[in-house]
Amino acid sequence: MTSIVKALAFAGALAVTSALTPAAFAAKTDINVGLPLEPPNLDPTSGAAGAIDSVTYSNIFEGLTRFGPDGGINPGLAQSWTISDDGLVYTFKLHEGVKFSDGTDMNADDVKFSLDRIGAEGSTNAQKALYADIASVEVVDPLTVKVTLTKPNGNILFNLAWGDAVIVAPESADNNATNPVGTGAFVLKNWAKGDQIELARNENYWGEPAKLDKVVFKVIADPNAAFAAVMAGDVDSYMAFPAPENLPQFDADPRFRVVAGSTEGETILSTNNKMPPFDNIKVREALAHAIDRKAIIDGAMFGYGTPIGTHFAPHHPSYVDLTAQSNFDPEKAKALLAEAGFPDGFKTTLKLPPPSYARRGGEIIASQLRNVGIETEISNLEWAQWLEQVFKGKDFGLTIVSHTEPLDIGIYARPDYYFQYDSAEFQKIMEDLNNATDPQERNRLLQVAQKKIADDYVNGYLFQLANTGVVNAKLMGVWENAPTQAADMTGVYWAD
Repeated sequence: MTSIVKALAFAGALAVTSALTPAAFAAKTDINVGLPLEPPNLDPTSGAAGAIDSVTYSNIFEGLTRFGPDGGINPGLAQSWTISDDGLVYTFKLHEGVKFSDGTDMNADDVKFSLDRIGAEGSTNAQKALYADIASVEVVDPLTVKVTLTKPNGNILFNLAWGDAVIVAPESADNNATNPVGTGAFVLKNWAKGDQIELARNENYWGEPAKLDKVVFKVIADPNAAFAAVMAGDVDSYMAFPAPENLPQFDADPRFRVVAGSTEGETILSTNNKMPPFDNIKVREALAHAIDRKAIIDGAMFGYGTPIGTHFAPHHPSYVDLTAQSNFDPEKAKALLAEAGFPDGFKTTLKLPPPSYARRGGEIIASQLRNVGIETEISNLEWAQWLEQVFKGKDFGLTIVSHTEPLDIGIYARPDYYFQYDSAEFQKIMEDLNNATDPQERNRLLQVAQKKIADDYVNGYLFQLANTGVVNAKLMGVWENAPTQAADMTGVYWAD
């Protein structure tokens, strides 16, 4: 792919050269982006699938705050805010002149509607627990919103940056799944289900306009097809590339730039804590010692990934390395199973979503579990099936999934969450964390929380997903790290 005309038919053809306009030398203004998964819909406030944010985060929808590429919390639709001395009242000042993509004004009424809607009866917001401390939302004036909490919550600005808290309009909210109306730098132009999603630049965007005129997200799940598409130039950027074994080949090709950044994706062997025999902590501990993380990282991810021993990102300052607590020890696993009453092992289900880390990792883990007497019946599910059976229906023994939400250890305080861990002690730790504003105390509580779920062997903790991908060497502004699951195109451009 080239961004300028490299050669001109000269040979004295002055008329031809004089006819060339500056536009002929302009940088490209469109991009094709590879996606491993198609989002089930395009409304980030009504679904748990991270693929929704991959397409819509900042591109179509925006919140009061937003994540930056470094993971920091930046202003979004709120240009500034103040916090009361008691930590209970957050007053947000909104940017002036913001419009939704349908031309209607965005103001404080829309903010109140959006935040009230998260916790309303019948809400399908997957992360509504993050906003449970919001007691009231008050419209002070069209550009000022006052959010009052029931108790101090040091995470509230962080939580408001999630895609689940984007600002939507009451007139269009119910149709956002298929006809998204947001305030972002792009608008939906076309969605060919099963193939691609096309965005066009929002010409009436309130902020700095996008440099790209068009973004096409192409759904290419098959690793071989993804490799062929990038090599042929049909795809210009593919993060979360499904065939990491091909990255060295791209790295040796000057047409491409390989990215290997960090993500918030804790990849786990998720365990149904209420389903026998996984309701027995000795069985869960046996499961943990039956797993060889290095073999999984090498075999499924070709060396990309950082081993974890708890549900927490290793690049976070509060991370505690607890991998030794669940070291690979198959003989110990067998002994624990015997102590739990399963000297001959048992059978269970292993339901796998589409990503290659799950499908490839699942085959390796099934073999490792078989070696200690645990037989698994593998089911390869499509994403919608996984959400229905596993995430919503809780009909599974084991599954493999990467939790890409940032700083999401709080999900372990939800007894009805899909892996069904119910610990009053852990719930109290999270309550104390939410009430804490002192950085040192928050750091201590985060470390206590990590140790607690490791001690309870809630899940099998595998590795932190690397943000491995490949982009055209002339493409600038692509996020190298992934502080949230997003393919943010708002700052992407082609070099001249």
